[in-house]
Amino acid sequence: METSTEPLRVQIIQDLADKVRHEIGKVIVGQEETIDLMLVALLTRGHVLIEGVPGIAKTLTARMMAKTLSAGFARIQFTPDLMPSDILGTMVFRMKTEEFTFNPGPVFSNLVLIDEINRAPAKTQAALFEVMEERQVTMDGKTWPMQEPFMVLATQNPIEQEGTYKLPEAQLDRFLFRIKISYPSLEEEMAILLRFREDFFQKVIEEVQPVVSPQEITQCAAIIEKVMIRDELLDYIARIVHETRNNRDLFLGASPRASLAVMKSSKAMAAIQGRDFVTPDDIRFVMGHVLNHRIILSPEKEMEGATTEEAIHQIISRIEVPR
Repeated sequence: METSTEPLRVQIIQDLADKVRHEIGKVIVGQEETIDLMLVALLTRGHVLIEGVPGIAKTLTARMMAKTLSAGFARIQFTPDLMPSDILGTMVFRMKTEEFTFNPGPVFSNLVLIDEINRAPAKTQAALFEVMEERQVTMDGKTWPMQEPFMVLATQNPIEQEGTYKLPEAQLDRFLFRIKISYPSLEEEMAILLRFREDFFQKVIEEVQPVVSPQEITQCAAIIEKVMIRDELLDYIARIVHETRNNRDLFLGASPRASLAVMKSSKAMAAIQGRDFVTPDDIRFVMGHVLNHRIILSPEKEMEGATTEEAIHQIISRIEVPR
């Protein structure tokens, strides 16, 4: 009985994805792949790092994703003088009760947008380690759990280096995806101009409505767990990730956390397309976004001007695709 109803239940996820795409599409032109990857991360309890030059709607896309959810939203602008307590919260002494109470910071929300995450120093970035991985904040020996769903959407500009701090590898590894956004095509640029020709102040943003509840996200996540992935595809994932650790072009390969991330995100990708089974295309689609911030090129390759995306493509091309 369970097997016969599974395709219908997966249709629920596809319908949810279509509703979110439609609402975001009222404002954002293009970026379909970015929106799908953000949806996948939301449904698999993952976090997303969005990277691109200024002015290509990184922050706006994240804000529109938040507007489609009937859940809490907080935005934190990272700056060089930001302290960990500005994010996590502080212990405050109450004169009336003569005891300390915890005053939660802005990270205590459902969807947290961190703008320009690489502008804060290492001490502040490290404050996110626990909350991103364990979904809790510990202070003065006490632990406060986050409410579900909980997702961090962070943006960074890879071009500007002055006044920025490189994210540590441990923090990068906590992001499910690093999505690199490029300039729009000529057709998309024209569509942007037409859309905002008589809307200088982007009033269309007010038309974006919440279409997804936290309960629906929990329900969809439970369905995604049951999406079928064959043993041959698990072996395919393992071989690709294992190759990153035995490749002379790479100084650092991917960890088992990367393998699990590919498996989970490929199942979600299949579900938002209305399928209850994973295909090799689903794996290849998410693989680059999962690995591109988890591997480090060898010094020789960096000097040659190679990119992590090229290294990932070469590895995937050498691994036989399951039939």
